[in-house]
Amino acid sequence: MTEPQAARRFRERIATIAYGGDYNPEQWPREVWREDIRLMSEAGISLVSVGIFGWALVEPRPGDFDFGWFDQVLDNLAEGGVAASVATMTASPPPWLARKFPETLPQRADGTILWPGARQAYCPSSPVYREHALRLVEKLAERYAQHPALALWHIGNEYGCHVRACYCDSSALAFRDWLRERYGDVSELNEAWSTKFWSQRYDDFDEILPPRTAPTFANPAQRLDFARFSSDTMLELLRMEKAVLRRVTPEIPVTTNHVPLARTLDLHAWSSEVDVVGYDSYPDPHDPRAHVLAGLSYDVFRSLRGGQPWLLMEQAPNAVNWRPRNAAKAPGQMRLWSWQAVAQGADGVLFFQWRQSAGGAEKFHSGMVPHAGTDTRTFREVTELGAELAAAGELAGTRPDNDVALVLDWDSWWALELDSHPSELGQVDALLAHYGPLFDAGIGCDVVHPDRDLSGYRLVVVPNLYLLRETTAANLTDHVRRGGHLLVSFFSGIVDENDRVHLGGYPAPLREVLGLRIPEFQPLAEGAGIGVELLGSAARATLWSEKIEPKGASVLGTFTEGALAGHPALTRHAFGDGAAWYLATRPEPEAMRTLIDRVTAEAGVQPVLADLPAGVQATRRGEFFFLLNHNAVEVKVRLPWPAADLLTGAQAAEVTLPPRGVAVLKPVER
Repeated sequence: MTEPQAARRFRERIATIAYGGDYNPEQWPREVWREDIRLMSEAGISLVSVGIFGWALVEPRPGDFDFGWFDQVLDNLAEGGVAASVATMTASPPPWLARKFPETLPQRADGTILWPGARQAYCPSSPVYREHALRLVEKLAERYAQHPALALWHIGNEYGCHVRACYCDSSALAFRDWLRERYGDVSELNEAWSTKFWSQRYDDFDEILPPRTAPTFANPAQRLDFARFSSDTMLELLRMEKAVLRRVTPEIPVTTNHVPLARTLDLHAWSSEVDVVGYDSYPDPHDPRAHVLAGLSYDVFRSLRGGQPWLLMEQAPNAVNWRPRNAAKAPGQMRLWSWQAVAQGADGVLFFQWRQSAGGAEKFHSGMVPHAGTDTRTFREVTELGAELAAAGELAGTRPDNDVALVLDWDSWWALELDSHPSELGQVDALLAHYGPLFDAGIGCDVVHPDRDLSGYRLVVVPNLYLLRETTAANLTDHVRRGGHLLVSFFSGIVDENDRVHLGGYPAPLREVLGLRIPEFQPLAEGAGIGVELLGSAARATLWSEKIEPKGASVLGTFTEGALAGHPALTRHAFGDGAAWYLATRPEPEAMRTLIDRVTAEAGVQPVLADLPAGVQATRRGEFFFLLNHNAVEVKVRLPWPAADLLTGAQAAEVTLPPRGVAVLKPVER
């Protein structure tokens, strides 16, 4: 079978930076459709996502399919030279499915049924939903397999965005099957779940329910397994749809898009199931550090497939509609944040959505073509960005080469944020506390699973790895033994994969490499701080303290007040050919930056560019260097060599960045 032209065209386009957005022409009369194609050409659009919420229109009644309107949409795109990421349309079932089969609706833990009227009103475990969804996918694949617009299959949409888990009877049956597969025998489950506590022993898998609303704290191991099950169940949906697409269109790549960094899905498992990772990013313009959280997210998604370029599938051209206060992006901010995604590995920049809706729940979410039309700042900025990206094809396919790895394990994230812990801790907060200083220092960072090969990294940072398998501990220990550096923060290495405590003093599996023992925690009161002396400087810290008993580790910082005054707050342990640091509290940002600077310098980690002004981000992809000015004022950056700016053609050893300015630099051969 010869390769369809659309597949070749898609590969040609991803050899540049794809540009576009969600296209929902079904919301508009057909006379608008032709104008859309003309404006897409004007704006430099090369790729659009279509059909994401088209199920109710292509199948208005059970088994009665009408693809005529969608045929015309794809024909228009092909004629206009725009490639299509065709959605499988399964993200939001039509109302008739719930009316005829109410058992397909999802339930919350308290039994509340989530009804039609919004989107994602389906139970992921429902056999009826799956049957109808797969029938639709097969119809789409067979009808459009050879269509010249088809370049990419978009499976589902934002899995787990609104229904993170379903607790209905269908889910209960599926959960029991999942547990049988995992444990084999109910006695093994009883041991893993510690069911001797509170008389929870099970005699048969059929006695087990999802962790529905209970009188008090539900069994934490049950909740952890249910989080694993819920991620796996939604992944099953993607795999089932992908199997149909692979059978009918084996040459067409597949993707799905994920919501802003969330704990719902174990994306390490998901990433191997798609050909390219897709991510939806919505930084808050009201947050002066929003670009740092975005940077963390981009590094997570780029790292999921070992540095492979990814697609920014959605962002807002201007304001969103779903926050309590929805800020408009400042002039140049959309361009800056788009280039930030490219600087951190994206080979595609897309928006939600092409034309701003006139009705519905997202009518005040901005569009590339706003309510006011094309004579607007938004459309002018969209068009200017399209021209810039079209001229930057050399960037596509390039990758960073980073010396620092930040550890993230979804199993540990789920377990960390369960209740009945010494204190409430958040995984994203912990990540940002360690990632932020690296970002500000201009140090590139991958975000990796702790079981992966760490030999390529000089420094591995472990913000909070509450759940730690013995094999994972051995991997981290071997990294240090072989000459690597390790920074571990508090409340790490506490429990095993079943949320059972490692006994003998915390953090038991890491005590040897860290050279210490912790007999007790002393979390701080909400809003309280504590004095510390770190690396010779006084500082404040928050959130946590704990008693450290050094067992070979050197003390490089102490608590200076309270019951732990004089006790260690920061240690360093020479181990094998490397060194392991341990931090027993959360220092204020300035002190955390000092610590990160010390640890990275000792590990031999260099910034992408030295001596950056505050608020300027530097990244590298292959031979290209990016400078992004996140300030609202002009800054100058001196370079160690003369360079040509890909965006302006100017050559110099000093770059002037206007407010929210961007430079894409290639060193000039000397």
